[in-house]
Amino acid sequence: MISEQRFLSPQKWDALLKTLSFKLPTSVVGHSILKQPIYAHQLGKGPVKVLMWSQMHGNESTTTRALLDLFNHLHSPQGAELLKGLTLMIIPQLSPDGADAYTRVNANGVDLNRDAQDLTQPESVALNAVFENFAPHFCFNLHGQRTIFAAGKKGQPATLAFLSPAADEDRTLTKARIKAMQLIAAINEDLQKDIPHQIGRYDDTFNPNCVGDRFTSLGVPTILYEAGHYEMDYDRNFTKEMILKSLRVGLNSIYTASYKNHSVDDYHKIPENQKDYVDIIVENIDIKTENGLFKNQELALQYKEEKKEGSVLFTPICHSFSQKLDLLAHRRARANEIFSFSTLNFSPNQSIEIS
Repeated sequence: MISEQRFLSPQKWDALLKTLSFKLPTSVVGHSILKQPIYAHQLGKGPVKVLMWSQMHGNESTTTRALLDLFNHLHSPQGAELLKGLTLMIIPQLSPDGADAYTRVNANGVDLNRDAQDLTQPESVALNAVFENFAPHFCFNLHGQRTIFAAGKKGQPATLAFLSPAADEDRTLTKARIKAMQLIAAINEDLQKDIPHQIGRYDDTFNPNCVGDRFTSLGVPTILYEAGHYEMDYDRNFTKEMILKSLRVGLNSIYTASYKNHSVDDYHKIPENQKDYVDIIVENIDIKTENGLFKNQELALQYKEEKKEGSVLFTPICHSFSQKLDLLAHRRARANEIFSFSTLNFSPNQSIEIS
């Protein structure tokens, strides 16, 4: 399976920006390891400042694609009204090298979301400088998550997930955390109409090396957005629409201060993400290993995503097998429906061809 939508290089993103009917105010806020510019767009003149950044992991492009639609919304009369009360600073691709390579890490092999304290990478330095100079009142940290997550134990796929990051090891409910929780609760309430029981909440174990935790510890409400999976939408086009709506709801809640009508309890009612899904479960397959032949098994397959030219290739990888797997799947099929063979020589992490 191949997706052209999921691969979003800086060149592709630039081409998408050129489709806009208006010119975005643009500045260069830094450069990547490979000397690619890191662009930012400042919109609005309102007193409340919101900083957003996307694709700090280059293989998480869904939120960046949603930003294109957000730019169009902000150019509409309704969006222009928001910009009377808000000033937005938006960095669509914090890791242009990672976006080019479709990797989680930058060109030095560093996860930028584990570099918040040491600031060893130029991309991290650029984000930190924007944070200090812009002095935001809220931060939106935009990411994408794998297909493995359920919204609650054995729940529906987590199409979206959110987190109010901890500010310290005790997970203290600081003023910044409470504001972020209230805002997430407002977003969740609105989007339940579109994706009921498909919004999850990340575990809030404190990690000072993560950007969201650090910014929260500095007193700025920071909301982690995660674009997840919906049914068989591996292009994540529907998820992109849900991210767009969640951004609009979030910004409007800040503009109207309506998030204050929600509580910390409302936030904690959102079920935690659970790693309960694989992409495919194949039923009624015989599996041969060094320990013998196992008949009528269930085989779990998980897609591995890799860049292939200008697209993303999804290769099914052997995950595990059992007579009855304690896993959910986005697709279930009998062996004779998708394979040209009935017996598999099983090796974990082995790629497998679906014919």
